[in-house]
Amino acid sequence: MLHVLTHDILPVFFMLALGLALGRAKVVSAAEAATLNRVAFLILQPALIFPLIARLDWSSFRVDALAVYAAMEVLVFTLTYQLLRRVFRRAAMEAWLLSMATVFVNTLLYIWPISFLIYGEAAALPVTALVAWDSAVAFAFFIISTDLMSGRGAGPGAAMRRLARNPVLIAIALGLAVNIAGLAIPAPFLTAFAFSGAAAAPLTLFALGVILSGHALLPGPVVSTVTAIKLAVFPALVWLALSLTAAPGTWQTLFTLTAAGPSGAMAFALAMLYGVRTDAIAPVIVWTSVLSLISLSWLA
Repeated sequence: MLHVLTHDILPVFFMLALGLALGRAKVVSAAEAATLNRVAFLILQPALIFPLIARLDWSSFRVDALAVYAAMEVLVFTLTYQLLRRVFRRAAMEAWLLSMATVFVNTLLYIWPISFLIYGEAAALPVTALVAWDSAVAFAFFIISTDLMSGRGAGPGAAMRRLARNPVLIAIALGLAVNIAGLAIPAPFLTAFAFSGAAAAPLTLFALGVILSGHALLPGPVVSTVTAIKLAVFPALVWLALSLTAAPGTWQTLFTLTAAGPSGAMAFALAMLYGVRTDAIAPVIVWTSVLSLISLSWLA
């Protein structure tokens, strides 16, 4: 457990911690971090997502295990949203994004590199499947649904035009098209994608750390509840559901490991983009990132 923590998890977590430290010390400003985050979102993440989806071997995935994981996402998200709306009386969009934080794990930028360090590429196939699911389906769903809920623009037509220009959604759509058509990506393009995509995770985590450094991090009732659901309830339900469906041991282990990961930064990014209050979302991301160091080391 200590070896996994020090050799595989902390090196990835370091960039988030470095951003928090330099943000607190005023070495890097929130405006500079926002620019870095924008570059990572518009350029580096699409470069990472496109070849990932375009070259996936969908036939190697356990569709039954993925379906169980997706069902647990829907269940936990729905229950959390109702809890936040009815008990904590949070606004609809804030409750939506906080609920997203309980099920949308930082798979692409955090769990994926960690799983490869621990298990290697072959053993990390289940995590790759979840990265594909989160990138192609869950991520797209939350981008689209949040935009539609925001009521920006002049109706659904304007929303569709905005979404059609979103570089992440474009990368997802192009990746799926190339994959379905069975097209090969030329080697120079793969080299360019690999070179630029490799910077997506560290730059995004660093920028997130700087931005989050300006938020109060003391956990109130909402933050504590959402964090507990993310780190305890969600992985426990994933483990239990997969135990009842006779999923292969490796898939059950790595799906549970992924479910126990920290909340994805996109809930915070979407909140900033659409003017949703972040005083609860920001601490949730920080606390799940810190506390997941223990759970991920133990599960791995």
